[in-house]
Amino acid sequence: MAPPLVSLDDETRASGRRPWPLIAGVLVVVALLALLFLASVIARGDALAFDRTLILAMRVPGHPDVPIGPAKLPSIARDITALGSGTVLTLVVTLATILLLLRRLWRTAALTLVATIGGGSMVSLLKQLFERARPDLVEHLMRETSASFPSGHSANSAIVYLTVATLLFPMIREARVRLFVVAATMTIVALIGISRVYLGVHWPSDVLAGWIFGALWALGWWRVELTLLARTKV
Repeated sequence: MAPPLVSLDDETRASGRRPWPLIAGVLVVVALLALLFLASVIARGDALAFDRTLILAMRVPGHPDVPIGPAKLPSIARDITALGSGTVLTLVVTLATILLLLRRLWRTAALTLVATIGGGSMVSLLKQLFERARPDLVEHLMRETSASFPSGHSANSAIVYLTVATLLFPMIREARVRLFVVAATMTIVALIGISRVYLGVHWPSDVLAGWIFGALWALGWWRVELTLLARTKV
């Protein structure tokens, strides 16, 4: 018996598909490997060359106590870094949860709380585990007392903002609006991390590790939401 014919239209559509799941999987594996590499280097007490280079690049050459840029830039950096503070992040999670409850999205509200609270707890545990000292190459432009690795502001802002953005997707139908929300969220998270290095309170590797951990944590909980959503539709 001859095999069934495949229409050219179907073949064309199939060949035009992008292997997004495979690409996403590869990116996740690369991110995990990068995070493990950073953690292993910090655990051994080794130094990373780009840490010193980048943090000194944000200071006037020969004057580690003078940040580059206009006089108002340190104040602007402190305003930006406040977006990743515990107070602001708690407020964001609270408002997002209330909004979800008002829309009767009970499961999504619960996932938002579990994901953000659990992620913050993990970051605190990692700080206690590695106990990395704050940078000593430049003067700190604000006071910090906790351990340095990973950056809590970078990790927690990625966890909170990305988790809230992705879990709010059931309320956002337009693809363009979803893209804008994700792009805006990533911009905020990036600026928060950069501000931590500019203020001299974190090594760049602290921030990079925080970004990676926070993004992976948020994406993991988004995947949980998608799985639960698919089951409810069966």
